[in-house]
Parts: sequence; C-alpha cells; structure tokens
Amino acid sequence: MTVRAVPAVSRAVAILRLLGRTRAPMGVKAIAEALGIVPSTALHILRVLVAEELVKVDSAKQYTLGMGTLALARASLESDDFPMRVQPHLDALSRRYGITAIGLELPNLQHMIVVALSRTEAPVRLHVDVGSRFPTLISATGRCVAAFGNHPAAELEKRFKALRWDNAPSWAAWCKEVEVTRRQGYSIDRDTYIAGVTIVSVPVLEGSGPLSRGIAAVGISGQLGRARAIELAHDMQAAGRAVGQAAASARR
Repeated sequence: MTVRAVPAVSRAVAILRLLGRTRAPMGVKAIAEALGIVPSTALHILRVLVAEELVKVDSAKQYTLGMGTLALARASLESDDFPMRVQPHLDALSRRYGITAIGLELPNLQHMIVVALSRTEAPVRLHVDVGSRFPTLISATGRCVAAFGNHPAAELEKRFKALRWDNAPSWAAWCKEVEVTRRQGYSIDRDTYIAGVTIVSVPVLEGSGPLSRGIAAVGISGQLGRARAIELAHDMQAAGRAVGQAAASARR
C-alpha cells in the first residue's frame, strides 16, 4: 500500500518522538536543527501541539512532552491486552534466567516497539524502556519477523542493508539464519547486534493472523551460554504459545 506523505503530520510526529527521546526541555531552534526543519515551521507545529496538550512550554520557551501523550498511551494500552497477558511470563523468565524480558509489538518493517518489560538487576548494554523503538529486522527478533512475517525478499534485503550492527552478518549468512529460525521456531543472536550481549527471540503467533508480536530476552553473553540460551528459548516458546492461544481464544 502506498502512503501519501503529509509533511505537517510527519513533522509533528517527529517532534513528539524527539521530545520523547531527549527527555530534557528543548527550544525551538534546537528542535528545528535536530530535525532539519525551518524554525518558523517548527514553531507553528509546536503551538498546535501545545494547544492540543501533547506538548507543554515553560516560561523560558522550552518544550517538553505534555500530559496529553500520557492519556493517548493509556488508551492504547487499555485497548490491547497483549501487555497484560505477556507480563507474568516476562516476570517469570526474568527471575529464572536473570535476563531482561521484553514484550514486542511488530507493526511493520520499520520499527518494533517495546510494550511490556521485566528488568533484571544485571548490567546490560542495551537500554530498554516501555515505548522504546528498534529497527524491526535487527538481531534475533528481526530473524523471527523475516521467518514468520511473509514479507517480500526484496523488501527484507533493502531494509537489512540499512541496519547497523556491532558485527554485521552478510545478507547471505542472515538469510541462512532466517531459515534456521523458521525450522526451530526461535532465534539466538550472540554478540552480533551488540558485542557481549545475547538476545533470544520467539514469535507470538495468534491463530492464522500475520505475525505482529514477539517476546525477546536480553542477557550478558558471558552469563548466558549456548545451552542456557537454548533452554531459555524453549521456555520463551512455551510462553509465546500460551499468550498466542489466549489471544486467539479471546477473539472467538
């Protein structure tokens, strides 16, 4: 499907995402420079966002996200029970294996979104929060998306070549890894996306519908050996099946 560009909307969304990433207040000039837009255009958009309570501005003309974004986020979470269904499984996985367990929405090939999270106390280089976004095809989750998402190979290759890894695999090697993922039903990324970090991922399949959710686990490679990672993957598969079956049953 071809999506017609609407520049004002795209810029407004970009401003909201920028303010969400930076957390610290920003002035109009800094926002415009960060996004490569004209300051007057940024100001006009910011005024609308302030009026809609999605952005707030202080007396020094510094902008931050407004409470209106919280209301939207709450409504989104309340309309989707996946975070609630997956959270107990994430908590159990995190306690048992000492990893950070993550529930993911996979809306498209551009970004995956963290919607549920159970952290470990162990130090992990990959900083993750609910709402964090990562390129969809990166790491172990990307292989699951490619294996179970029914996406055209040409589109996968185009997006794969734009990814940034610590130790990037070749396209041919990655395609072989995707085939392995399809056969075994999980993927393990050891030191490829991030050196020293192992990421395990499984799809959450809900009936016959397209793949739109997944579970990932992040741990230190030195503490998560191959046998332990495979054991973790099998437990994650069981969790994914339970969540997927519950969702399919709820729709009947």
